[in-house]
Amino acid sequence: MGSDHATTANSPEARLAELGLVLPEAAAPVAAYVPTVEASGLLHISGQLPFDNGEVMTGRIGDNRDPAYGEAAARACGLMLIAQMKAALGSLDRVVRIVKLGVFINSHADFTGQPLVANGASNLMIDVFGDAGRHARSAVGVPVLPRGAVVEVDAIVAIRPA
Repeated sequence: MGSDHATTANSPEARLAELGLVLPEAAAPVAAYVPTVEASGLLHISGQLPFDNGEVMTGRIGDNRDPAYGEAAARACGLMLIAQMKAALGSLDRVVRIVKLGVFINSHADFTGQPLVANGASNLMIDVFGDAGRHARSAVGVPVLPRGAVVEVDAIVAIRPA
């Protein structure tokens, strides 16, 4: 499983490169929690916010932001989740399966398209991890998120031992 494996066509790193994606630096916690916890073969990843050029993507879907903006923000959250996986595990080759995503969408009370917004993160997991990226999911509308973020996504990931 050395570095040769990481460059194979089926590796998550190779898929990221094919997609033209560069992982951001894993975000540090902003309060009294840790970014990841590994327990019983699972990596639990704290909620990640969407960043664009170093700034949090803010707003409310159905109010001052449209669903396409939310979907892009969910994808940005997904990229940060992958960055947290790499930081915690050392290699994305340890990922066995994306088990579940929790997607929280700052949305107007009349907006009901949360599942479509959440697809931004879900589709990224499938693009990067293939069938292992298919997961269970919650997509929940909320009235406010930390730092005014438009989306926040957390994850549970099945991993193989180091």
